Amino acid sequence: MEIIIDKNEIENYQKLDKIILKYKDKNGMLIYILKKAQDIFGYLPIKVQSYISEKMDIPISTINGVVSFYSLFSQEPTGKYTIGVCLGTACYVKGASDILEAIKEELGLDVGETTHNKMFTLKATRCIGACGLAPVITINDDVYGRLSPSDIPSIIHKYTKNS
Repeated sequence: MEIIIDKNEIENYQKLDKIILKYKDKNGMLIYILKKAQDIFGYLPIKVQSYISEKMDIPISTINGVVSFYSLFSQEPTGKYTIGVCLGTACYVKGASDILEAIKEELGLDVGETTHNKMFTLKATRCIGACGLAPVITINDDVYGRLSPSDIPSIIHKYTKNS
């Protein structure tokens, strides 16, 4: 399969080539390479997956199986900030569904969607291991716990005012 690379993407594919060249012959490096590719492109569209498949001589079905299995990977463009709402048992029992609804209302989007300005993507996650802080959300690497729905507007505002 021929992969057509837009001239605006050449630099990104050159970066990816260096990573593939460095790690492709080392066992167990596929997830690392995919993570680095996602860091470069922002997500892993089928075109990038196909490119990695071809360069590493791994079936596209294997690549796509890994990408679709791990929640770390996204096949769609995401916002600058990814909000993860923990829906694990402890968080759910302590009101995570109300937190999720407050975020949906505040941002006007549903789970799996990204705001039109590409600022926020909303995801529902499984247990993140912060049960003592339930209910918990993450925004990129920041963790917020012991939340109530009324906390959401001020948290979101912290990110919108800095961008």
